[in-house]
Amino acid sequence: MQQGHKDLSIGLMATLRNLKIKTSTCKRIVKELHSYEKEVEKEADKTADMKEKGADPYDLKQQENVLAESRMMVPDCHKRLETALADLKATLAELKEANEQGAEIGDAESTIMEVEAVVKPTEE
Repeated sequence: MQQGHKDLSIGLMATLRNLKIKTSTCKRIVKELHSYEKEVEKEADKTADMKEKGADPYDLKQQENVLAESRMMVPDCHKRLETALADLKATLAELKEANEQGAEIGDAESTIMEVEAVVKPTEE
């Protein structure tokens, strides 16, 4: 019987660990999103500069393709972030229901607030 009780505590530890992993995932995707947004800005400036200077049409077309690819990554990143956020919230809710405590919970809560600030503006 003692084995069953031990499994329960391992389950809770794994859940706290999962919370930590899901928190890190959200943070990583936010960094990725900012990186893609900067890249789009940089590529857009480069494209505009090439147009201004009358660049070779082939080179300009290639640059427009690079810009289009960068732009496609932003919505993809947003979707992944929304999924990761929902996942993090669900895990956090489970842990709170189990009255679990730890630094991971506070970190998850602040990460949720940060991520929501990033995700919300695009929904309006």
